[in-house]
Amino acid sequence: MGRNMTQGSIARALVLFTVPLVLSGMLQQIFNWVDAFIVGNVEGELALAGIGAVTSTCNLFITVIVGFTSGLSVLSAQQYGRGEAGELKQSLAAFSLLLSFVFLITAALGMAFTSGILTLMDTPANIFDVSRSYLSIMFAGLPFLAVYNTYSAILRGLGDSRAPFLSVLVCSLFNAGLDVLFVVVFRWGAAGAAGATVISQAAMTIFIVYYTAVKYPFLRYRLSRESLSRGALARGSHFGLPPAIQSGTVSFGNMLLQRFMNGFGDHTVAAITTAYRVDSLLILPIINFGSGVATVVAQNIGAQNPERARKALKTGAVMIAGVSLCLTLFILLAGEFLIAMFGLTPESVSIGKTFFRTIASCYIFYGLAMAVRGYLEGLGDMTFSGAAGIASLVVRILFSYAFSEPFGRMVIAYAEAVSWLTLLGIYLARYTWKSRKTAK
Repeated sequence: MGRNMTQGSIARALVLFTVPLVLSGMLQQIFNWVDAFIVGNVEGELALAGIGAVTSTCNLFITVIVGFTSGLSVLSAQQYGRGEAGELKQSLAAFSLLLSFVFLITAALGMAFTSGILTLMDTPANIFDVSRSYLSIMFAGLPFLAVYNTYSAILRGLGDSRAPFLSVLVCSLFNAGLDVLFVVVFRWGAAGAAGATVISQAAMTIFIVYYTAVKYPFLRYRLSRESLSRGALARGSHFGLPPAIQSGTVSFGNMLLQRFMNGFGDHTVAAITTAYRVDSLLILPIINFGSGVATVVAQNIGAQNPERARKALKTGAVMIAGVSLCLTLFILLAGEFLIAMFGLTPESVSIGKTFFRTIASCYIFYGLAMAVRGYLEGLGDMTFSGAAGIASLVVRILFSYAFSEPFGRMVIAYAEAVSWLTLLGIYLARYTWKSRKTAK
């Protein structure tokens, strides 16, 4: 049952837990790449910009789901460390039902108000129709993502990171085949890419539910009023709401920044959203090692072993720092090629290359911030972690608007770097305070 991280080598536990998460995250990002790659090369740069212009809107809802369920993952890791199998089942039942219902309603409202959302986002007129068709279909995938991420979170708490990898592998295979069929053969454009993604998300969700039922019979539940346990909802909300609020706030801020970016024209939109698409894949090892630190810390806190939890932070920070430096070097060497492969014009490639080189040089600060955040969240310090994320977002937005005139479009990269430094400073201050408090 799961993987016990309260004994043995911490480095080995982190690697065994994190590598499947990195692979699953890479596959998940790659099937997003496939959408962009095929649309960009078949339909052209304007179609690619149309998808890029709604990325932040899609991410608003996705990150709320991921944020909430990341809190559930920490809770389930602590419960696993304490040997509370019954509570794990209650958490899975309550939140897979609740979140699927909430995001079913959200999807319906999103489809109804897609045009209004794009108008508020100041979406350029020449890509408005493409963005509308893509976004309205993407809303349909939210209920599937809610169920998938709930199951994935509980399994990660058990130390099982293999399930998300297998689920996303299924999803990626479906998505690649459907993209070719819908976009290349049927020529349905961005709408076809969105349809392929939603169908793939449904397949991914069905797979992880089946996997869990077969491998973990003690997590099976029947649909009933008792499935929505008040105790489970209260415990899960305590852990899940702070990161969900933080993730939602950050994503809303990203929508404001997307609107800010849209003002620089379609070349900048295409270039920087494509660079972010590559960046979101490359920083997955950093993010997932941070999740690994959180899981190891949470299991050991549940098992009343705080000293090993502190060792997990030190080991994780060293590993993440090494990964961050390797990623920076890779971007400096291959960043331009990675952006050009999406079929952008030379002007857009030049913009993306400069953006990439600026932001990649600061990966080390982001990596260390993720290590310390993982430790704090493993302790259950979810509210502070969420507040820190919101604070760094405020810094990013203020910097973007305050320095847009001297820096132009590159202010987007500089603002992100400054926000990472801010985040690291806040987390280190909190870690120092908690360490001194514990020592007294």
